[in-house]
Amino acid sequence: MASGSPEASKTSGRKPPVVRVPRGVRVSYAVFERGRVVAERRSRQTFRSASVVKILIALDYLERHRASAADRALLQVMLRSSDDKAATEFWRRGGQRQVVERMVRRAGLAETAPPPADKPGFWGYTAISARDVVKTYRYLLEKAPKGQREFVLEQLRRSTPCGTDGFDQTFGIPSAAKRPWAVKQGWSGFGDVPAEPCRKGGARPAAWQPDLGLGRPVLHTTGVVGDGKIVVVLTLQPAGTSFRTASARVTDLARQLVRV
Repeated sequence: MASGSPEASKTSGRKPPVVRVPRGVRVSYAVFERGRVVAERRSRQTFRSASVVKILIALDYLERHRASAADRALLQVMLRSSDDKAATEFWRRGGQRQVVERMVRRAGLAETAPPPADKPGFWGYTAISARDVVKTYRYLLEKAPKGQREFVLEQLRRSTPCGTDGFDQTFGIPSAAKRPWAVKQGWSGFGDVPAEPCRKGGARPAAWQPDLGLGRPVLHTTGVVGDGKIVVVLTLQPAGTSFRTASARVTDLARQLVRV
């Protein structure tokens, strides 16, 4: 993995940590712990969300409905195994872009925005920022009703090694941090079928137009580590980057940040 020079991130009240960022990769991150952001880099820059938006989809649905057993089963596979069909179903039921618009108001998100108007069904094209993902986890931990919070966190703690599309979900936080953690990963642009299919237990080592990085793959790792440390790493990888290479880069970044 080619790395650029060490980059100092912004912090509050202490010397900034030095985090090595891979050359040619657009990286944003934010780490929140004990009531403050302790490290961040370009944390308001926007990325397309890929599956990270599934947290917003789940919270919006649970806020507005008493979920049936069938609904809860769909939400479980959407959050644990990043199932796209389940996400598309809840996205449709929620009125597509209205899902994001409601959650922006509810969680006080600043950079998050629905997909482009000409792609209303593409929930993975929702714009997010590292700062807003931190706010989303803070909403989940601090403000969401207890039943919703416990249900969503339970699913994120049970993130499966493999997504239902065959991609390995163990990159980033799951490989960089010891349990307990609760994570939601995101990937897009690596094709519909992974070049190296995941095996269970796989490799662990409007006026404003957000920049979604279309044409380049994204790989994100987000979650809660230990007793409440929120770690968010969003990346836009160079065109043609393999999933294996991108995963190694994101895991290295996560490993540095969980030590901050």
